Amino acid sequence: MKNNHSDKIIPLSHESYSGIEGTEYFPVLTTERLILRRFEANDLESVYCGLSHPSVIKHYGVQYESLLATREQLYWFEKIEKEETGIWWAVCDRYNLNFLGAVGFNNWNKENRKIEMGYWLLPEFWGLGIMKEAGKAACDHAFKIMLVHRIEAVVEIENKNSKKILNQLGFELEGIMRDCELKNDQFISLEMYAKLSDNCSVIGFK
Repeated sequence: MKNNHSDKIIPLSHESYSGIEGTEYFPVLTTERLILRRFEANDLESVYCGLSHPSVIKHYGVQYESLLATREQLYWFEKIEKEETGIWWAVCDRYNLNFLGAVGFNNWNKENRKIEMGYWLLPEFWGLGIMKEAGKAACDHAFKIMLVHRIEAVVEIENKNSKKILNQLGFELEGIMRDCELKNDQFISLEMYAKLSDNCSVIGFK
């Protein structure tokens, strides 16, 4: 997943605003074990722990080397929500509220009703089915509330864990983009996965 971040760093606001068309407040999602909420300023250290960890950033498109630099990621979460080009949630334990990771969408194309999904999880919580649970809640929200028809996910071929999650969520492999991106001065190939809404109707869609 690629993020186009601005270099501008501003304080995060805590005002409620419509990040998703037709809703007044940020949509907090809950599952059996999790709560998916808006990112807050005090999540900075947790986000830095994730996006500086070698195991997380090995196949992820964003990484940071300091807490100060990580503020850019929090600003980006707020920016795409305000612009209604995407939405990202902080994934937390529902009972103790511990921060676990992140899941969300960007590159929201309203005209064609499609969006791109991304996610990451702190390594100490891998293998517990957390991202499958969070991903399902996020996808359900995208289909039912955001009214997207197609959710895309692009992953590196070597990223077996991510591909396993996508398969569990019902995404299908559509093809391989060979040598389509430069990473560490080497070309890498990416796989395109997609999941479609069961409702193909466009009647009543604005």
